[in-house]
Amino acid sequence: MRQKTLRVAILTTLICLLGGTVCAQTRPGEQLPRAMHTEMSERARITVGHADADLIGTDHRALQAAVNYVAALGGGLVEIGPGQYSMGDSLHLRSHVTVRGTKGKTILRKADGVVSPLACDGDFGEEQFTVEDPTGFAVGAGVAIWDDRAGGFHTRVARITGRDGNTFSIDKPLMADCMVHNNAQAATVFPVTSAYDTEGVRIEDLTIEGNRANNVPLNGCRGAGIFLYRAHGTVMRGCTIRSYNGDGISFQQSNDVTVEDCLCEHNASLGLHPGSGSQRPVIRNCIARSNGTDGLFLCWRVKYGVFENNILEQNERFGISIGHKDSDNLFQKNIMRQNKQHGLFFRNETLPMAPHRNRFEQNVIENNGGAEVRIRGEVRNLVFTDNVIRDTQEQGGKNIGIQIEEKVGPVQLKDNTIEATTSIDDRRS
Repeated sequence: MRQKTLRVAILTTLICLLGGTVCAQTRPGEQLPRAMHTEMSERARITVGHADADLIGTDHRALQAAVNYVAALGGGLVEIGPGQYSMGDSLHLRSHVTVRGTKGKTILRKADGVVSPLACDGDFGEEQFTVEDPTGFAVGAGVAIWDDRAGGFHTRVARITGRDGNTFSIDKPLMADCMVHNNAQAATVFPVTSAYDTEGVRIEDLTIEGNRANNVPLNGCRGAGIFLYRAHGTVMRGCTIRSYNGDGISFQQSNDVTVEDCLCEHNASLGLHPGSGSQRPVIRNCIARSNGTDGLFLCWRVKYGVFENNILEQNERFGISIGHKDSDNLFQKNIMRQNKQHGLFFRNETLPMAPHRNRFEQNVIENNGGAEVRIRGEVRNLVFTDNVIRDTQEQGGKNIGIQIEEKVGPVQLKDNTIEATTSIDDRRS
């Protein structure tokens, strides 16, 4: 078999040389579309802007046209010029397309939203909805439909494709029965930027303005300022997400996502939300501050991730929250400070569902509202090494470094600096 493979390689080389070409080699780790085996030196590129660009426009339609054009050519670069762009629907990203703004100057602003109760039940699988008041709902707009029992995963986010009076068609079926007697409603809320069922997307140097005051909330399992769903290998760099009525960045069922040098601030819920089985995330050099709940929330089944050099501060609940099956992650050189409750919080999970084998190295956890670190549930085999954990606040009366509750299993503590009235509150028998 080895000799046959060698013969094939030699034959392929000879064919290339005899044909007057040189077969380029793909670099390790490249993601190239479809059957492409050679990296092209030039790929599709298009500019969008208020002026002096290939496409002139100031809203989501111009941006989407550029993305669709580049995607149809197999991938490439969309450059968005400075200025504010009004988003009446999400910017739907496509595989192998890079969207790049001008840092601090390219602003995608969520348009004012409207909301109305449904006038007729929306049934599971139905591709339309009927509202009591159609004012503000328009063909081409983004929309979310849910009721009180829908929960995060059963909210449907879609686009309006047609209208007949107060009934609207949508491009995706409803995820659940949305019943009038359960307060079913529709609202023109959606992620400002999103990617569904993609690979190799890149998002760079965009500012997302969520317009929180003029939109109803959208839960982080189906929306955020930037939202990914099964969008494998996405890279986000240099983005700012602020004042979204929900999460800043959320990615669900998306493997190998990298988030670097991003800022999430003043969002209504979570700052950073990797979740729903996202494997091998890398989040580094990011800031999540002054968000309505947690700075960094590991949802369910987030495994083998690396979280490093992040600042998680002044959030309304926890700096970092970790729980359901969130195992085998590395947290290093992060700062968790001045959050309203705990700096690092382990949610209360039973043994099969607990976040086992997580490592915390060289972090600073300081001056949070509760115990700096609170470990709950039946979690096992945690490692804390070379961390600085301290509470130097004069008021509050909750001066505890690490609180370990009754059912917690083995925790390895090595070479940590702990400065608190009670360094370790170990409640295990």
